[in-house]
Amino acid sequence: MILGEDNQKMSKSRGNVINPDEVIREYGADALRLYEMFMGPLEAVKPWQMNGVEGVYRFLARVWRLAIDHEAETVTLNAKMVDAAPSGEVLREMHRTIRKVTEDTESLRFNTAISAMMEFTNLLTKSEERPREAVTMLVRLLSPYAPHLAEELWSLLGNAKTLAYEPWPAYDPELTKSDTIEVPVQINGKLKGVIAVEANIEKDALEAAAKADAKIAEMLKGKVVKKAIVVPKKLVNFVIG
Repeated sequence: MILGEDNQKMSKSRGNVINPDEVIREYGADALRLYEMFMGPLEAVKPWQMNGVEGVYRFLARVWRLAIDHEAETVTLNAKMVDAAPSGEVLREMHRTIRKVTEDTESLRFNTAISAMMEFTNLLTKSEERPREAVTMLVRLLSPYAPHLAEELWSLLGNAKTLAYEPWPAYDPELTKSDTIEVPVQINGKLKGVIAVEANIEKDALEAAAKADAKIAEMLKGKVVKKAIVVPKKLVNFVIG
């Protein structure tokens, strides 16, 4: 249920009804549609807030500017967009975003799917170069949520056929894995810190990394480590006397 901005159930008698036609005229149908899905879980009761509509409208504008030079007099592709294949962080985040949006869309968790697309948009916005493949992938993910904007961008990106017939993007599970993991470090069974290490780190190297951590090293200073319990990728526990 969507409440009025006064947190009361919408009704004409209360005068808190929102006319969707007015929202569409000012912000467009895509922004209205996107905001309704971004408000929260479908089963939740949430109040309508116009600043929320403005927020998703600004997000859609950022997506537009990823591909289009908004300062040009004619519709021109953004100079930062390149035909090079995505790599590094952009490549990993692209596949993570595909996975997240796919899973959340199937489970009707539309608000968190939109959040994932917002995060990926922020990453591309900060990038000096924006791989066309990554921008195109974002447009495909956005299509069920903001179909008008997505279709327009799809055409401007050089695709002759309508986006409506494109298959849903697939992700590579291997590319969704992080290069680093966080491992908790305990002393006598009590959590004392967390260290970031390579995901494929060996057992001995993990123990050494835990001992080398400044915080843990200070706690172990002058102590006798009777035993080191190391569970690869999971835990390091130093038993001291």
